[in-house]
Parts: sequence; structure tokens; C-alpha cells
Amino acid sequence: MTDLALLRLDAMMVISVQKDLPHLFHLAYLLPPEDQGHKWRKETFRHLRDIPYRFDQFIKELEQEIEQKCRLQAVSGAEERAILVHAGTKGEEFAKRSLDELERLAETSNVQVVDKVYQRIRKYNPAHLIGKGKLKEILISGLYLGATMVIFDQNLTPVQANNIARMMDLKVIDRTQLILDIFARHATTKGGKLQVELAQLRYALPRLVGKGTAMSRLMGGIGGKGPGETKLEVDRRRIKQRISSLERSLKDLSKRRFQRRKKRKKDRVPVLSIIGYTNAGKSTLLNRLTKSSVLVANKLFATLDPSTRLLFLNGKKILLSDTVGFIINMPADIKLAFKATLEELEDSCGFIHVVDASSPFVHEEIEATEEILEEIGLLDVKRIVVLNKCDLLDEEGLKRIRRIPALRVSAKTGQGIRNLLEEIEQNVTSTSSLPRIQVTEAVI
Repeated sequence: MTDLALLRLDAMMVISVQKDLPHLFHLAYLLPPEDQGHKWRKETFRHLRDIPYRFDQFIKELEQEIEQKCRLQAVSGAEERAILVHAGTKGEEFAKRSLDELERLAETSNVQVVDKVYQRIRKYNPAHLIGKGKLKEILISGLYLGATMVIFDQNLTPVQANNIARMMDLKVIDRTQLILDIFARHATTKGGKLQVELAQLRYALPRLVGKGTAMSRLMGGIGGKGPGETKLEVDRRRIKQRISSLERSLKDLSKRRFQRRKKRKKDRVPVLSIIGYTNAGKSTLLNRLTKSSVLVANKLFATLDPSTRLLFLNGKKILLSDTVGFIINMPADIKLAFKATLEELEDSCGFIHVVDASSPFVHEEIEATEEILEEIGLLDVKRIVVLNKCDLLDEEGLKRIRRIPALRVSAKTGQGIRNLLEEIEQNVTSTSSLPRIQVTEAVI
């Protein structure tokens, strides 16, 4: 089975010999995709004449059936076919939830998921993350499912990514790379594109691998004369220069946002920020409340740049600001790059925390959002918790959210919106009652 995997074969036979004569004939071959999930079959025959297959015809029919079934299962518009892999220590329930979220991320990036693999481990393999045996099984799955890539739920070190890719002969990426790809697809404004590029470069810099840095730059003196910088060192230097340039550009962007926020403070216009887990319906709620037309899509991270709209409530002006969605295990490079965006939250007099009530992991998503607020020091800001998408709930969903103290709404149908407006008016009764927030210039 090892050779069948590593040599990428459709079938293989092993002949055992006793006293210089053939004794047993062991045949192993891949199976087309089937409901039972069997990926290969092994058969043993005592005599060569017992083998009921004509080899050339058998292989031809096998390849045709595999190709036909894989083609029938292909999703229209998918750019890649991927196997998702989660390896961890937290148990099967956590792994299932994490793989489901990874699948949604993959689908947002136009990737068709053909298989999901979970392995519980005590500690990560520093060379391959998981054992070689499991990687061989994943490779066999990729062979007959027509996978073009493997996406790991855990972040891979440069060594692990290179070793796995070399062993499997498939494209290998991790969770952070997938999220960065989604951000790159959805970034439309100059600020969003700058932030995405900065996150990509910060991720790529430590992953530039070569023969080491000992001889990467030859200086003058005895034993030091040479051609100068290697290609690897040139790439590193250029990336560092580009990172510095992007940081300066984002600092200028932050200054302009600071001036806008300062003017809002001067005009005493209250600001409410709409926050929450990605794809919870924040942009849809903003459109419903302000009768605007901010981009809405049933995809993760459809909103990257803050959108601010005016809400007129009984003659009062309130600014509602839509923000980038949160996610569990948000990569550090992304949080750092989007610091300029998250600064918008610092000047809010309150938050509207939007929660997807139809999510089976509603409690965990609330916790994830609160953890990020705690990280940036804004957990104490007053929040109105809103359970959105209540029109999609069944009896099980209603039981799941029964004990959550929050308003029940549907931004899509308008259900509960009047109650939300009353809650906003009670919390932002007048500009004189707003908490005084000291505005300081942000530095990236």
C-alpha cells in the first residue's frame, strides 16, 4: 500500500515465492468513488490462472470509471479540488466544527472540498505535522478523488509545508494562506488592498527558504570577495522594503481616519460599530437600518473595509459602522495588518454585536468575538447583542439560543428591527450622555 500511494499507481501486484516457485499472488488496486467510502481493495490468489482480470482492459476500465465519477462530482465554477486535514488534541467534536468552518472558507475561495480528514494526536510531528502513514492515506484519497491540493487546518511551518508537498506531490496550503486568499479576492479599496498585501508579505517572509544565510551575502576582506547578494537574500531585502513602504502607507491612511474620527467627536455625532463573527449578517443589518446598499454576500469575509452610514432616529443622527468579521484563530499577521481598520472600534460609544442564530456553534462564535474584543481592550464597551437570521431557526435552533440574553431579529425579513431601533434609542438618548473617549493618533 505504501508503493501504491507513493508511486501513484492504479494497481500493484506482489508475488510471494516458496522454494523458488510462485506461492501467492497479492493484488491491490484503487476503487472508484463509492458511497461506502472504500478507497482500495486487496485480493489474494493461489494461482495466476485464478486472477479473473485481463490487465490492460481492467486498468483501462478502472481509469475510465474513476475519471467519470470524479467528473460527475465536480462542482461548477470550482477552481481547485481539495482535501481538508485537521490534526489536533481537542477531540472529534472540536475537529468537526473546525473542519466545517474550514470547508466554508474553502468554498468562499471557489475550492470544492472532496474529502475531510481528522487525526487526533498527542503532539505535532516537527517534520510533517502528522505521521507519514496518514499522509499516504490522504495521497491515495487524492489520487482517486482527483484532488489538486491539501488544506491543513493548522498553520504549517516552512519545513512542514515543504516536506509534505514533496511527499504528496500536491499543492499544500494552511488555514492562514486560505484566509489570505479570501481577503485578496474581496479587497476592493486601496486601504483593503494595502492591508492584505502587508499580511501576505509578513506571512511569506519567514517562509523564503534556501541554503542558509551563512554565505548569502559575501562581504569584503580575505575570504569575503564574491558576487554579492544571492537571489534569496535579494528577495528577502525586497520584501522587507515593500513591508516598510506598506506600513508607511497604512500609517498615512490611519492619520486620515484619525482626522475623520476627530471631526465626528467635534460634531458630537455618536458612533455605533456593528461587530460579530464573519457572515453573521452585519452588512445586511446595516442596509436594513440605514436603507443603504452595502455589498452583501453569503460568503465569509465579504466585508473587509469599514462602511459608515447615517441612521436618523427620531431627529437624531447616529453613525453606524460596519466592520470586518471575526473568526476563531484569526491569524496574527491578519490582525496586525488590519489594525488600522480595527481602530474604528476605539471611538465607538457602543457596539451592536450581531450573532448568527442559525449557526450550530452560536455560543462558540460569541466567545470568539468577545476574546478578540478583550485582546484589543474593548470588552468593557457597552454592547447590544442581536441574534440575527431568526427566520431560519427550527425547534432545535430555538432551544440552542433560548438562554442567550439578546434581541431576536432577521435583517433579511425585518423581524424584530423595531425592537432593535428602540434599544438603540434608549442606549444613545443624547450626545451629552455619550462617554468621553480620548482620541489619540494611532501608530501602526
